[in-house]
Amino acid sequence: MDADQPSRVVATDAAIAEIERLKETYGPLAFFQSGGCCDGSSPMCFREGELLLGPNDLLLGEIAGCSFSIDVEQYERWRWPSFVVDVAPGAGTGMSLEGLDDLHFVVTSPSAADRCSSSSST
Repeated sequence: MDADQPSRVVATDAAIAEIERLKETYGPLAFFQSGGCCDGSSPMCFREGELLLGPNDLLLGEIAGCSFSIDVEQYERWRWPSFVVDVAPGAGTGMSLEGLDDLHFVVTSPSAADRCSSSSST
């Protein structure tokens, strides 16, 4: 990612705390935004290098020192310029590391919420 380009992904304090805890247990981590396979549309957390990225994957930025990527077509289809990663109780249905602790990461987009509120007010 270009150093001049702002990150298109941020994390809540709760998500950062969980990421830091996972890093202590598993070492370096990486995130991939699922587009519907395995765990719906949840961000998935892996040990760095466990998920091989391809030429059609886009690095959105970093959260807590971990890369966060998404398939380019999925990114364009969602039309979300930025993502907010949070954590919620209850294990997801996929292979993401936090699921072992009865948690799952979730993602929202402030821009998607803005579009919904502006379209409902007209």
